[in-house]
Amino acid sequence: MKIGELAKIAQCSVETIRFYEKEGLLAAPARTAGNFREYSAEHVERLRFIRNCRALDMSHEEIHTLLRLADQPIEGCAAINTVFDQHIQHVEVRIKELEHLKQQLDTLRQQCQTDLGLDPCGILQGLADMEIEPKSDKKHTHLG
Repeated sequence: MKIGELAKIAQCSVETIRFYEKEGLLAAPARTAGNFREYSAEHVERLRFIRNCRALDMSHEEIHTLLRLADQPIEGCAAINTVFDQHIQHVEVRIKELEHLKQQLDTLRQQCQTDLGLDPCGILQGLADMEIEPKSDKKHTHLG
């Protein structure tokens, strides 16, 4: 199947497929005599797997690890459990960060209770005066 058909079946964009190929998450497809990419059912399965991992907010590094473990199941479920346990810890950290963010937003919102002009706006003044806490060195990013 061609890339457009794969995108439709896997419910993602052509750009996403090309990006995952570039990142090494999705194997490069065979080429036809006319040099068109020719995708297989295995690509559909892998792409759905990647999409489902991304829906769980897993990083590309985590997905690479899971794919490697799935392709070479020597280590068994313990290694997969480790990946998930680490991801759960990252989610817990992110929840705490979001709770702190909400608290900051609530505090700022309380600084302006009326519909006055912009000059006395407590929110804008609070944003100007706010001290940002440095982020931790252990940053877990999710791109793509």
